[in-house]
Amino acid sequence: MAADRRPDDMARINTPELAQAFINEQIEAINAQVGPEGKVLLALSGGVDSSVCAALLIKAIGDRLVCVHVNHGLLRKGEPEQVIRVFKEELKANLIYVDAVDRFLDKLAGVTDPEQKRHIIGEEFIDVFAEEARKLEGIAFLGQGTIWPDILESEAGIKAHHNAGGLPADIADRFELVEPVKILFKDEVRMVGRELGLPDSMVNRQPFPGPGLGVRCPGAITRDRLEAVRESDAILREEFAKWGLEGKVWQYFTVVPDFKSTGITDGKRTFQWPCIIRAINTTDVVEVTVEHLPAELIDLLVNRITSEVPGINRVLVDYTPKPPATVEYE
Repeated sequence: MAADRRPDDMARINTPELAQAFINEQIEAINAQVGPEGKVLLALSGGVDSSVCAALLIKAIGDRLVCVHVNHGLLRKGEPEQVIRVFKEELKANLIYVDAVDRFLDKLAGVTDPEQKRHIIGEEFIDVFAEEARKLEGIAFLGQGTIWPDILESEAGIKAHHNAGGLPADIADRFELVEPVKILFKDEVRMVGRELGLPDSMVNRQPFPGPGLGVRCPGAITRDRLEAVRESDAILREEFAKWGLEGKVWQYFTVVPDFKSTGITDGKRTFQWPCIIRAINTTDVVEVTVEHLPAELIDLLVNRITSEVPGINRVLVDYTPKPPATVEYE
């Protein structure tokens, strides 16, 4: 089992050799905790922390790890498919895929308040995961991708972590937590993920809000506007990669707000949504600066998004730092 505290003199894991040493230590610790026949259940979102946690557990106990991936319809383009490809096909994980898109979007229909949307998404995710957990027997351990900043924020009263994900008591009480990366910082988690063979696109995944694209579809979420967010975001990420900005800009995404303006497409008047581009840099998220994009890139993005994404007739660039703005729109 991982140490309860990060040792004060622990060297930062910043080389492949140190990452491999950590992996070897955790394989031994996981097996000591779980035993030769123990099984572990893990909610695998596809984010950096849960993915590295899953890969490390697979390395240690193989198919005795049961992963549950819930597709709530609010992930970025290609992400559910990537989770299935990497974990089920390449790592041969024992993966349960739950298509809950209709369930989530039906619950969110007509809801405009941002906090209510967040509550519905979080609560529904827990319900879906708990339902899957109740179907399984003989599993005594729950894996979590808790990392060291999570614990620090919890101790400081900033966020709630280290709590079995808020699961209902009848589920949470069944499990002992297994948290193999909990003494690592995010950059160390990425280093370990690379050493475990996870693809760069997964290890270097941008920060992504828990409610997913739900917070980038302000107002009542509709399927067509959500798809406009997903498609425009995919174009933005594709072009940032081509222009060498992937990994250099901390976070970049699109937002499609719930209002329309007039435009012209193929000589005909349209009444469609705008798409807002936001690209930002930060070291602590307390203050955020904006990335000023090359004019040629902006022109390219405007052309591609307005011509390739149904429902979009204009593109805006948000150059507002934090403060006075925040990172997300909701």
